[in-house]
Amino acid sequence: MHFDSVSCSLIAQDALIRKWCNMPEKLFRIGIVAPACRFDELMAQRVKEIAAQCYPNGVELVIHPQCYLSAGHFAGDDAARVAAFVEVANDPGIDAVWFARGGYGAIRIIATVLPRLNAAARRKAYLGYSDIGSLLAALYAQGFENVAHGPMPSDLARQGGDEAVRRALAFLVERKASAIEPTVASAEKCAAFNITILSHLIGTPYLPDLSNHVLMLEEVSEHMYRIDRALAQITFCPAIRKVSGIRLGRCSQIPANDPDFAQSEVEVIEHWCKVSGIRYLGRADIGHDAQNKIVPFGATRIA
Repeated sequence: MHFDSVSCSLIAQDALIRKWCNMPEKLFRIGIVAPACRFDELMAQRVKEIAAQCYPNGVELVIHPQCYLSAGHFAGDDAARVAAFVEVANDPGIDAVWFARGGYGAIRIIATVLPRLNAAARRKAYLGYSDIGSLLAALYAQGFENVAHGPMPSDLARQGGDEAVRRALAFLVERKASAIEPTVASAEKCAAFNITILSHLIGTPYLPDLSNHVLMLEEVSEHMYRIDRALAQITFCPAIRKVSGIRLGRCSQIPANDPDFAQSEVEVIEHWCKVSGIRYLGRADIGHDAQNKIVPFGATRIA
């Protein structure tokens, strides 16, 4: 089932029936795991407070203890991160999986995770971005339909992060159209990635079929020459050339080049789209910031 108006109406219908029958509200349970870097306990408490404010007695955040582990760069070793993700994804009592944060590490667990996911895992929504894009791509390539690029709990560290968290919750719980990137509605299919992450997926079995998708790309903290190089790799890929077009999100915190690269991110993407024959469709409202809107993968119909 895609993110659509049908799922919204079912949620509303269930709530109305429970009200009429004087039944307790059915909790919408969101599991939080950290496939990459460690999540902060204070931030975890804050995200729980926001969820309680937005949905009193209606939403439960189930933060897996693995999120607080530390093994060098990672939130626990690979085995711990695999076990936590599989446990939460396969739990039929969890409605959605929300990735705590990015960093680096998701790609290390993909090959072990995928064969262990069950039918309950396929019915869930999955939300995250940045490094988590590699895991989202792998799930989408395996036919998981409810996958989306969007804010994570760790965005609380950003200015305006509370609103990003509220936007993510509104999408996960209510499928609110206002949480979604505005141009999604006019596209047949969409997908969104960090530029570097997508370039690293090329040549792996985890790159999904993006034919006829509007591909949205964003980046953070990369030199312009690195952005240029990654976009060359992406647009040279024959599979990527089957997209219906590319939209460019925000490329932020770009370090200065020496010498000056002398081209903006828009000039660079326009160049590679022209070379590759891919349509450049303009900007997208996504990025490594609190304004990051949500992009569901695939066909999206939300009223």
